[in-house]
Amino acid sequence: MCCQGLLLVQKISELYHKISTLESLKPSKDVNSLFSQLVLICTPPPSSPSSIDISALCSAVQTMRSHLIKLCAEAEALLEHHYSTILASHQNPLDHLSLFPYYSNYLNLTHLEFSILNHHAPHAPPTKVAFVGSGALPFSSIIMASKYLPKTEFHNFDVDPSANAKAAMLVAGDADLSRRMVFHTTNIMDVVSDQLKKFEVVFLAALVGMEREEKVKVIEHLRKNMGRGALLMLRSAYGARAFLYPVVEACDLRGFEILTMFHPTDEVINSIVLARL
Repeated sequence: MCCQGLLLVQKISELYHKISTLESLKPSKDVNSLFSQLVLICTPPPSSPSSIDISALCSAVQTMRSHLIKLCAEAEALLEHHYSTILASHQNPLDHLSLFPYYSNYLNLTHLEFSILNHHAPHAPPTKVAFVGSGALPFSSIIMASKYLPKTEFHNFDVDPSANAKAAMLVAGDADLSRRMVFHTTNIMDVVSDQLKKFEVVFLAALVGMEREEKVKVIEHLRKNMGRGALLMLRSAYGARAFLYPVVEACDLRGFEILTMFHPTDEVINSIVLARL
């Protein structure tokens, strides 16, 4: 590993040790500061891109990375629950989405996803899509439904009943979105082909399946139960960003035709993978 890569891993390791010793990952001044520093380190500007090869890291760093992703997932869930409660306290929650500190990232990410989707399936907007792992702040579904797919029905799947209850409250006051957005509290592994075959596009959130084996099992389940010709859009990570989110490799998508793998170099964190069954 080059000196730049070693320095990067050292900085991330230092932040990992600080984060792992926190009493709580609920939003606070210390928690917010540490994760902001981590995101900044893991998303270097285009002028100094990170060429770190995650697969070449030693086992100790791989273990640290795996633990860090889980800590990031826990902190992200707590942050989303916190802000979902704040947004729901407003009379019109959808008018205040920008209160969430990473809302602009969701705007950029969703625009990117729609652009990729529209490029590969430009003729007929999907009538029904599924978003797996929608969480307490289903920004991706809300933005996609309101800005890009105004006639599409969105089915949001999450295992956490409290997350779904909070998410549903955000759109309850909007006549259009409350009609087109459905929330299912279930593990996607329990959703069978009769349901999954209805969706022309399935979005898979980055943190559904944090370990490689889990992710592959979810993808395999979708392969067996999605409709032929349906599209699967996944969020992955590349370079230093892979310390924040799991990586999806081409070999993980057996049975799918990979249409594109896009790795952003701006403030968008997640890579985008689009595949067709």
